[in-house]
Amino acid sequence: MQRKLMKIRTSILLLSLPLAIISCSKEEKKAADSTAKPSVDSIKTAKVEDKIDYTHFNIYNVSFISSAEKDQPADAFISVSDIYTEPKSIQEDLFKKQKSVPWDQMQRLELDETHRKKMLDGLHLTENDSLYLYNYEFNKLEKLPLNKLKAVAYLSPYSMDDEELDPSYYMIGFQLAYRQSNDLFDKYSNAVAYFGNKNPFIEGKMKAIQWKKAEAGAAKKYFTQSKLKPGKTYQAHYENMNYYLQDYLEEEVIMERQLVVLNDHNEKIFEKTITTADSDGAELSPLHGMEVNGDNAIQWTGYLFKGKPAVAFGFLAPSFGCPSITFLDKKEKELTINCDNRH
Repeated sequence: MQRKLMKIRTSILLLSLPLAIISCSKEEKKAADSTAKPSVDSIKTAKVEDKIDYTHFNIYNVSFISSAEKDQPADAFISVSDIYTEPKSIQEDLFKKQKSVPWDQMQRLELDETHRKKMLDGLHLTENDSLYLYNYEFNKLEKLPLNKLKAVAYLSPYSMDDEELDPSYYMIGFQLAYRQSNDLFDKYSNAVAYFGNKNPFIEGKMKAIQWKKAEAGAAKKYFTQSKLKPGKTYQAHYENMNYYLQDYLEEEVIMERQLVVLNDHNEKIFEKTITTADSDGAELSPLHGMEVNGDNAIQWTGYLFKGKPAVAFGFLAPSFGCPSITFLDKKEKELTINCDNRH
């Protein structure tokens, strides 16, 4: 029988970078300001009362699953499949009878207690842990007990309706919302999620980067020579830090950007080249304040994690793979936002 592409009944928007907060307790609202004095090699790091273990630290984005039809209800879901890779993640009996089950009913499956427990064990979590979901745009923190969240699996939209399905076709994770209004996108589009027993997020310290044209001479003053042709130079400010961003062109096309961060002593504390050269289909994101305006903030900066330096992200839009968060400290590795971006 000739294979036919299924009608994609669901569309999944992997919300690359964003977060939401509904305050949970007075103690969790004590996000301390940084007091460390900046130097050439480092920047301020936020104080933290409860030490967070970042050894095996994972954060996730929110997947938005909806009908292709306008004004139809939608689901919000956090996939953990980038971390939890167990091949037998879903009970086998659901697949034994799939030929007699309508395709629509196979698109969302609930895990039984055994496979839920297996997933929690694989993630080193217990039912006593919580989901911490932070929307940095609206400064909202939501704490949800894991024992209140359904463990579910969503079929990848790239599957075909004449295929014999198995667990590898599914994204495994936790249900946030089921068949609710499409304003879920606004609620979760600038949110990141963490599972554990402590809140790792700092509230109220993130800001959209508003770029503007840099002062004359900034390009020669702050950036080294490149084989590419220099283009426009931009600047922005956050607390005690000044940001400079330089375009580099090849045949009048922006091929890469260089970011430089200075402290209030005009000392260079961080620099990075942002390029699509080593990526598969990634694109440089438009700059807020220059190429996009209004509510379309794309680049963000500030203090996001307790006990960690400031961050900046939103400069690169990956096609395959997941976005990452850059710490403005050369001693810190980038942190990937797990997004289950499969094609």
